[in-house]
Amino acid sequence: MKYFGTDGIRGRVGEPPITADFVLKLGWAAGRVLAEEFGEDATVVIGKDTRISGYLFESALEAGFSAAGIDILLLGPMPTPAIAHLTRSMHAAAGIVISASHNPFEDNGIKFFSREGQKLSDDLQSAIEARLEQPFEQVSPERLGKARRIDDAVGRYVEYCKGTVTWGTRLDALKIVVDCANGATYRIAPEVFRELGAKVIGIFDQPDGLNINQKCGSTHPGNLARMVTAERADLGVAFDGDGDRVVMVDHRGELVDGDQILFVLAAARQANGGLEGGIVGTVMSNFGLEQALAERGIDFVRSAVGDRNVHEALVERGWVLGGESSGHILCLDRATTGCGIVSALQVLEIVARSGRKLADLTAGMTKCPQVMINVPSGGNGRAVLDGNEEIGAAVRRVEDELDGHGRVILRPSGTEPLVRVTVEGFDSQQVQRLAEELAGSVKQVLTA
Repeated sequence: MKYFGTDGIRGRVGEPPITADFVLKLGWAAGRVLAEEFGEDATVVIGKDTRISGYLFESALEAGFSAAGIDILLLGPMPTPAIAHLTRSMHAAAGIVISASHNPFEDNGIKFFSREGQKLSDDLQSAIEARLEQPFEQVSPERLGKARRIDDAVGRYVEYCKGTVTWGTRLDALKIVVDCANGATYRIAPEVFRELGAKVIGIFDQPDGLNINQKCGSTHPGNLARMVTAERADLGVAFDGDGDRVVMVDHRGELVDGDQILFVLAAARQANGGLEGGIVGTVMSNFGLEQALAERGIDFVRSAVGDRNVHEALVERGWVLGGESSGHILCLDRATTGCGIVSALQVLEIVARSGRKLADLTAGMTKCPQVMINVPSGGNGRAVLDGNEEIGAAVRRVEDELDGHGRVILRPSGTEPLVRVTVEGFDSQQVQRLAEELAGSVKQVLTA
């Protein structure tokens, strides 16, 4: 598509398409499509993360939908999965999230959820893109949409999150450090954990519009690790800016990524008879996860990168548990989309009920050394990768040296102008060297 990527529409604020005039017309185009699909009385909900440009784009979307004759419910700063949930619970025609997830504050984006709280279908996205090419036509004055703020949105989602753990679960024995990435979880996550009894130490929970994801959160867990050990906490939890990712840190300060979280959830569910089917990972999931699940007789399949692809693979098989090493975890028996808070709660319940440390729960999975190097692509990474003989030859050289005891993955990022070069194997020094050599080859081709 021209505008929609793997995770909505995203880019640098002030540069097309992330401009106020485009977002206003996007709201109008989406509004007219939704009115035709669900009727003129359709309503949408709009939420955002904490970056400063959210004010600008919230107003632009509100104006666009109003011009299309659609009523708007404004949620304010909320985690992305909260907007998906409230779209469904409030019977809206769609939910719109203003966020660039784990990107810095200079970026922003728009993504849509369907009335079922899932990613908007390709058909509706295509219809919105087609409408964007048509002239802007405002409805008559008496049909303009009205906007209303939902003042209790935070409380609604806090209660929902608490309801995703087994009745009677308490976290009283746990001391937890929570890194909110100065993002959308800053009010909700600490409140959820505290109301379940945990002693919570909050960090990076003072957003100012500019500090979202700034050396904090799930992409920078070093500060969390240091705080966990300094406070002698039981574990730490880190979200990304919009709250759909989560990674954890055990009591030793060791990182527990999405692959390890998936293993903990799968092993616990298998032990109590609650595992429905197998597990879906991605091409980037660590080989150690695949091995650990195989040892337990748990089916494992890989999808393309992206929580949308994981979701489709789960639905296709009738399974409920999947995710990515980055911390996108889907528990489809708990939520319609990936939620960092809900996923963290599933792990915390296992820790609380078993009385075991997180480090003990992850001990059954041994991660293979994996090195990923991001190579700037200028936005043309996919075109260069497709069929380039020099890059193909470089990949074959690496694969020949690994000799079947590792993997090579090259893929253009769906959210940033980067090519991600990943090498995985059993020898850490070899993996590092091969990743650097391959990244150098890719960089040489991209800059030629």
